[in-house]
Amino acid sequence: MNDFFKKPILLFGVIVCLVSLQAQSQELEIAPYLQDAEPNEITIKWQTDTGEESVVEYGLSPKLGKKASGKSFGINFSKAILHEVRLSKLKRFTTYYYRVKTGKTKSDIFEFKTPPFSQDNKKFNLLAMSDMQRDWQYPDKFSEVVNGGIIPYMEKNYGKKLPDHLAMILIPGDLVVNGEVFDQWENEFFKPAAKIFNQVPVYPAIGNHEKNSQFYFDYFSLPQNGSAAHPEHWWYKDYSNVRIIGLDSNDGYKDSPLQINWLENLLQETGKNENIDFVFAELHHPHKSELWIPGEEEFSAKVVSLLENFTQKTGKPSIHFFGHTHGYSRGQSKDHKHLMVNVASAGGAIDNWGEFEGRDYEEFTVTQDEYGFVILEVEADQKNPKFTLKRISQGNYADGLRDNEIRDSITIFKNPIKPQAPESISPNNETLPINGVVLKAGTFQSKSQKTFHAASNWQVATDPGFEKPVINSWKQFENWYYKENRQKNDDLSDEKLHRLAPNTTYYWRVRYRDQNLNWSDWSKIQTFKTQGKAD
Repeated sequence: MNDFFKKPILLFGVIVCLVSLQAQSQELEIAPYLQDAEPNEITIKWQTDTGEESVVEYGLSPKLGKKASGKSFGINFSKAILHEVRLSKLKRFTTYYYRVKTGKTKSDIFEFKTPPFSQDNKKFNLLAMSDMQRDWQYPDKFSEVVNGGIIPYMEKNYGKKLPDHLAMILIPGDLVVNGEVFDQWENEFFKPAAKIFNQVPVYPAIGNHEKNSQFYFDYFSLPQNGSAAHPEHWWYKDYSNVRIIGLDSNDGYKDSPLQINWLENLLQETGKNENIDFVFAELHHPHKSELWIPGEEEFSAKVVSLLENFTQKTGKPSIHFFGHTHGYSRGQSKDHKHLMVNVASAGGAIDNWGEFEGRDYEEFTVTQDEYGFVILEVEADQKNPKFTLKRISQGNYADGLRDNEIRDSITIFKNPIKPQAPESISPNNETLPINGVVLKAGTFQSKSQKTFHAASNWQVATDPGFEKPVINSWKQFENWYYKENRQKNDDLSDEKLHRLAPNTTYYWRVRYRDQNLNWSDWSKIQTFKTQGKAD
């Protein structure tokens, strides 16, 4: 054969080799991560630089043995390929092994565990954290929270196999600094948390830093049970006896009547669902923020009101998790078993005390300008389900870092064991000056030996029906604000009143609350009369 024919054949061979090499050189840019788990199904996603093949090999042992295919699509103008595979016909509450495959590229073998059915009454743990957007002063902080905090804490306190001891991860917003910057998703969110995301499903609620970016909706496959007009902006997911609700508190969606109407209908249905004992909602913005008042959002206040009303009507305790303010806070509604919990900061720059306008709200008993995360231990006991919330702190750079220290905790039971109604001791049928009246009540008593006196609610009125109390004082046993406990020496058994109206008959009563948010009945109503003028 002459050279004229040899050259095209040689050139064709070079092209084939180059294409072949390219096909073999896919890079696994984002390791596999888990989404939208059901007792019999789960979604697995990952990202490569090239290659359309989307295959998951899986099985009940590391030998795998089964495989499933899915879909892929270009992301960031097709500069990367995102893969998604939905596994089905799985066994509930079962450990599976898996790896992903695109062309010649295969991931390591990882594990996940499918959820139980609601009626299985299985106990479980979940993780909540937020606002891990990169702080340029401490750019590796999110990685430290995950790899130096969450993973060693779980292994030390629960066991080595993470899927056996952690059911899901909730993130109420601000995953990256700017959701419209493609590289931030890979480098600042997925890579630092790869060792937990490839074993435990992650469920975010969108924050303001995501900027409603299409990247957010590409990367996450959240439950498709919200409003059809706005898929994945709000949704719910059940795990054992808990219903998780994700909401969107951002501009463009917070004012949507669709979202509030959807939430109202969902809560109504949830109240009738005998398999659900607790509701945990997540949304980004706070309704109240002790560290940063400008971050508060009226929409969030509406959500809190709906959750409080739900809890009051159904007897099912609720929580709303939030972020936006970069610090931890935990409060509770006065008249409901509802917790309000800021689960930040998992990496974003701390909102330090005094740095912004703040306020000491009566609902909040603990606020800390620290890094950390929250663990929820849920028990689906048929007699009295409960959950325990723990704040695991890593401190801050100004006051000193902490090594996974439990800085706050609370346990909530579904069914109350009410403390005894307190004794209203004095004043009783007395005439007193208008200044300096002190209400006194008896000691806290409860049939539950593990409880203690955690709050008192004092009411004073000019009518025995207390329709319009002139004083409605609620004090809790602790109030950590600006690094000091403002309730340090208050035993909650007395209440000093300020100036009262002269020559007036007053009625008063008090009720006690334990640390599990159970109120006693009101005490016996007592009365006193004020003198005609001040001393």
